Amino acid sequence: MRQLAILSAAFAALLPTASPAVPATAPAAPAAVPPGHVYFWPERGQMGPGGAWDYAPRGYREADARVKRHAYSFDSHAPISVFAIHYRSGGGCLYREIRPDDYDDDWSDWATKFDGVSDTRMGCEAG
Repeated sequence: MRQLAILSAAFAALLPTASPAVPATAPAAPAAVPPGHVYFWPERGQMGPGGAWDYAPRGYREADARVKRHAYSFDSHAPISVFAIHYRSGGGCLYREIRPDDYDDDWSDWATKFDGVSDTRMGCEAG
């Protein structure tokens, strides 16, 4: 009986220290962008399911499915300008320059055009 009382007391002592459950719908705070990287999010305000998609300069990278033609915000901490690339359906491409420390919490003008990002203009026209 005494062992049961000790176990019950120990268990009861642990319960008040348990963390409250976080609701599944609670929005996560935007992740801090590390130096040298550019983050793209699928929703305005640097938010969205799955978090940010990360690009670090050198070369071209096709956008991840969650932000391809659906990048509604970005934040750049790259040391150089990078270029959002859009491939036109009839051929050719457009770019939008993203400068170091540039960000946009409502990138609606390019959100549905974003196909990938590069550290060069890739021969595209300004768009």
